[in-house]
Amino acid sequence: MPTRPTILRCLAGAALLPAALVTPAWGQPTATPSAPSRAGEGPSTLCAPAGTLRGAYGQLAVVSVCAGSGSPQLTVSAPASCRRAGVRVRYTCRTEGTWTAHRAGRTLATGTLPGAQEYPGPGTYDITADVRVRSSPAGVDLRGTVEATLTVTAPKAKPTHAVTVDRTTLRRNATTTLTYTVRRDSEEGDGSARLGLIGEAATGVRIATDDARCVNPLVGRYPSKTRLGHSLDCALTALQPGHPERVKVRVTVGPDCSTVVSKLGYWVAQGQSLYTGGMLAGPTLTCV
Repeated sequence: MPTRPTILRCLAGAALLPAALVTPAWGQPTATPSAPSRAGEGPSTLCAPAGTLRGAYGQLAVVSVCAGSGSPQLTVSAPASCRRAGVRVRYTCRTEGTWTAHRAGRTLATGTLPGAQEYPGPGTYDITADVRVRSSPAGVDLRGTVEATLTVTAPKAKPTHAVTVDRTTLRRNATTTLTYTVRRDSEEGDGSARLGLIGEAATGVRIATDDARCVNPLVGRYPSKTRLGHSLDCALTALQPGHPERVKVRVTVGPDCSTVVSKLGYWVAQGQSLYTGGMLAGPTLTCV
């Protein structure tokens, strides 16, 4: 029985063809795995062989998996090269699926392939991915489960902003008044940020405020005046270290409970670079 790789690399393993075409098996690494990132390094991408996938009719895919670290996000992808025995065709391959990262038995992040989630910080992760590899032109179609261990040492970036709320529980058939506090702790960037709140539309939840910096988002084609009562968007422009902004809102819940999630978008100064912002998850309000 093949053993699960334990040496450092981004991801390792193999996938399966549809059950009628192939016998399940773990893939084995075909090259020396890449070294882990070093503390203090900037963002980087680590790639390593993940395994060779074989089908019952000569289908073959050599899969590598790459993980980017050292930025606010952990990005996972799974590129592959494909061929089929007896066919002289230069295939291109598409890999899709989902991945989950665990550490000490606890789920830290999940996402799609390719995809990114908040970087949990340095450490050793057990990663499981369900993948499908297909070729163009058609001829190779492999799917299955991949498991491996990933160790990264890039430090987690120090938070620049924070969002807190004075209570986290809503009650059905009631209106709850809450105060969100948005804080900027970094000298970098500027005082601009956007706080967004959104509930579950189907429950009839309503989010309102008297704060002139906030609006319920407008939807529909012009000249529609329809606004989303279950969502709120606040433009903050005076965030400074030592000077947080506060927003008071009212959340009205009917007989059907709704959670309310929040997020903050903000700028980070990098001259005229296009992608200079960040996104931060705020508190989630539960309902009883």
